[in-house]
Amino acid sequence: MKKWTQVFLSLMISAGLLATAAAPAMAAPAHPEVKVNEHNVEYTANAPVIEKGTTYVPLRGTLKALDAQLTGVKDDTIQVVVDGKTITLKSDLKVINGVTYAPIRVVGDAAGYQVLWDQKTRTVVLLSKTATETGARGFLWQVESNGNTVYLVGSMHIADDSFYPLRSEFEEAFAKADYLGVEIDLSKADEEESGNLMMEFGMYKDGTTLKDHIASETYAKLGEVLKQNGLEPNALDLFKPWVAEIMISNLQSAMAGYEADAGIDIYFIQKAIERNIPVVELESYESQLAMMSGFSAELQEKNLNTVLDNFDILHEDVNDMAEMWKTGDDKLLLELTTSMEEDEEYNKAMLVDRNIGMAEKIDGYLKNGKNEEYFIVVGAAHYLGDYGIIKLLEDKGYTVVRK
Repeated sequence: MKKWTQVFLSLMISAGLLATAAAPAMAAPAHPEVKVNEHNVEYTANAPVIEKGTTYVPLRGTLKALDAQLTGVKDDTIQVVVDGKTITLKSDLKVINGVTYAPIRVVGDAAGYQVLWDQKTRTVVLLSKTATETGARGFLWQVESNGNTVYLVGSMHIADDSFYPLRSEFEEAFAKADYLGVEIDLSKADEEESGNLMMEFGMYKDGTTLKDHIASETYAKLGEVLKQNGLEPNALDLFKPWVAEIMISNLQSAMAGYEADAGIDIYFIQKAIERNIPVVELESYESQLAMMSGFSAELQEKNLNTVLDNFDILHEDVNDMAEMWKTGDDKLLLELTTSMEEDEEYNKAMLVDRNIGMAEKIDGYLKNGKNEEYFIVVGAAHYLGDYGIIKLLEDKGYTVVRK
């Protein structure tokens, strides 16, 4: 096991930390493309639009392209006939120029299609059931108690199109859920508030810079990596070492083709928004920033050095983790999680303490007696091991079943 793996496990631990350091997204074009299997959908007058990250499409025309028929629209409820079967769905509908629009994911799901997003071509791709007979195994567990059901999903916070489609068990469990639970609901992130929190926890405010807080050798290595990637050597001078570490990690993962926008948690957050399912947070953006900022100066510089020293081969580890997730290899996941125990400070903050807090919230969902179903998506590394969420729930008397 590579020694630096524990640093890169942030890809499977903290959604907010990756979003913190992610480069600003490019503005999406007004009219994305829509493709059904291998064929583009031609819209005559009314084209698809993107609003707040959701692609809306003309409802009737898109359903026709999917061999489905719209039979009724009332308020935010639509009725669709697919293969002779009537399906009723709730959706966030819009009327644009007299035409009813609906989120493409809701339309695709209603017609039995898997909905994917091709970032490079800015195209929504809908794949028929025959094209999605197999799917990534991933990590999924189920807990039942007191009439309630909680599905536990292990996320990788960055991904690419090869992660999708997910196997049907994920989609079927989510379809029944009353709530989606995530570490942080990134869809609610306020840009100004996030910026203020980053200034508070991740930047120097006493007139010093990064150069004053790390060894000259570390600063020189950082400058060289930034230079090699078209950035100024002092581009991160205002930030603390933990922020620089995550930014460098994100830079390498993006170069390897993995993006936070394609992460498992973002995928389900988007689906929850489009289906009007409440999203509950198990943590907060502020708590994650405070945790990282609270690391000792020695640990912050050590982690930064680890990423810098292995920058040229980081993509190999991302690829290994991606393959582990897609194959659902729990033995390797446990090995990776256990490797973090080598550094007590890092392991306690990143996993142990947070796992306890999340397990307590899940325990509350299971005990509320409301006959509800929760679909919980947090970093995969939180689940296994002696202090993993699964063991913590089992210690409370629950039976957790791998699906």
